[in-house]
Amino acid sequence: MPTSPIVIALTVLTLGICVFALWKGGQAERVGAGLILANAVLSTAGDLLFPHSDLAVVWLVGDGLTAVGLLVVAIVYASFWLGGVMLLYAILFTLHSFYFVTGREVDLFHARVNNADFLGISVCLAIGTIIAWRKRVVARRKAAKAEELALQKT
Repeated sequence: MPTSPIVIALTVLTLGICVFALWKGGQAERVGAGLILANAVLSTAGDLLFPHSDLAVVWLVGDGLTAVGLLVVAIVYASFWLGGVMLLYAILFTLHSFYFVTGREVDLFHARVNNADFLGISVCLAIGTIIAWRKRVVARRKAAKAEELALQKT
């Protein structure tokens, strides 16, 4: 379990943004939030269940599977926020790959890049959710105005 206040705050923020996306997002945001939420939960569970020496493989596999899932979502829904998330997951996958291949221990650089990257992923999801929510609100207003005009003409 993470003990750093920064990691705990980032985890809470990510969970909150995922819940927000599941509540107010469109279909792409909901699926993306589900994948990101599953990654966060399984990553935390992996930290507790696997020995420290195997965590690099767990992180690499988890981020790879999440990126593949988000790639499918990006192909189906083609949204700008998904493009940003895919680039950020490429950075995360590269980071974990580098540490795995070189056999380096996780250090401060890894922690900073990992946390900044995951913050960026959460921000992209939040932006995508806000855009989808606003589009739905505008569409509802237009539909209500069109209905009101139709009623006035009759």
